[in-house]
Amino acid sequence: MSLIVGVLGGLGPAATVQYMSRVLALTPAKREQDHLRLIVDCNPRVPDRNDAAGGNGASPAEVLAGMARGLEQAGAQILAMPCNAAHAYAADIQAAVSIPFINLIDAVCDQAASSATTVGVIAADACLEAGLYQEGFARRGVDVLVGSAKEQATFMKLLYRIKSGDLRAEVRTQMRQLAENLIERGAQAIVAGCTEVPLVLGPADVPVPFADSIEILAARTVEAAFRP
Repeated sequence: MSLIVGVLGGLGPAATVQYMSRVLALTPAKREQDHLRLIVDCNPRVPDRNDAAGGNGASPAEVLAGMARGLEQAGAQILAMPCNAAHAYAADIQAAVSIPFINLIDAVCDQAASSATTVGVIAADACLEAGLYQEGFARRGVDVLVGSAKEQATFMKLLYRIKSGDLRAEVRTQMRQLAENLIERGAQAIVAGCTEVPLVLGPADVPVPFADSIEILAARTVEAAFRP
């Protein structure tokens, strides 16, 4: 028997759907009944993490904690959240429940650290300002490169375009350029430190290992759900 997975979703909705799709694909199921039971709270009304980090909006901590409690009450036995920046509130989420919370940041750092000593991280302002990847990789002896202020501003514009459903070639080209800039500076791997990034950038787009945070979280979820 597998554990029931509660998903704190909607941050944003497309990334949540992609995560669920990858969980489905990675589950070793021979029949319909072998798949994981997912209880999903797809809540796009969680306060914007970037606004909160910049002091321009409410903290999402209380909403996320409430979602976690609701999922546990609905029967979830483990929790996952396909959003990197919202992991700044991981402690609030874990404190609200008595069930395990799969930490996306740790999962990505574990994988990327196995293939590189210097990584380039593409992530939202809130994620970078919270130092989630900088601290996570520092504990593993890995150096982190991030974009310049101008490049970060470009990324944030791309991020909100992706969240609005814009996945056109122009967005993909600009995202690939941001990755290439980090590689030129010495990045031995690229970390998609925002779950919108893998919607427009993938392993085939860069000549170095690509840490897809959606794929990694999906794999860690399946592993945790089937763990004895």
